[in-house]
Amino acid sequence: MNDTMQQVEKEVRETVESGVDIYERVRSITLKALTERTLDIDNIKDVMESVLKGMSDGLSHHYDPAKHAFKQSTEALDDALTKTAEASKLAIEEAAANVDEFSSHDFKRAAEDLKSLEGLFLDTIETVGRHSNETASKIARDFLSHARANGTAVGKQSQIILEGLDNLRISGQQAVMTGAAVTTSALAKIASGFLAGIAESLNPEKPRK
Repeated sequence: MNDTMQQVEKEVRETVESGVDIYERVRSITLKALTERTLDIDNIKDVMESVLKGMSDGLSHHYDPAKHAFKQSTEALDDALTKTAEASKLAIEEAAANVDEFSSHDFKRAAEDLKSLEGLFLDTIETVGRHSNETASKIARDFLSHARANGTAVGKQSQIILEGLDNLRISGQQAVMTGAAVTTSALAKIASGFLAGIAESLNPEKPRK
């Protein structure tokens, strides 16, 4: 783990331990970490793992405060991932509108990354939960059971975005998406810029109760 991810883990742990403004602070930490890197799936996964590890390490052994902190932290991360999906959508739309050639492979890769966000989110919670104390493990299992039955914010938003991107591909953009000028890494860099703007628009915001 690099120094940046260690810092993310430390900041989230201290936030959860403090019990103060957990949602707002964890979301801010997450968005800051995401905007400091390109928004490719490996970097997103690293940030998720660091946030959830920090949360787990900071949780109380007492059920009620631990459940509250877990809920606030995971909702904050879910929200940050939703904003990440929105930034990726904007990057794809900009690339399709402003370059002469847009690789079909790149489009498919970006769409696959969007599809994988919810699964990565839930899989990471499951992994962290297995290595947590008994209280945190139970809370994680309950959360996963509910999330897999009812979905997550990032999963729902990604589905809406993917449906919109399918319409983009079908209606009038076929010729654009045939070349190989825009790479996935370029899209990730564009998306990082959009996410930075989204993060800025959310700061400051009233802490969530």
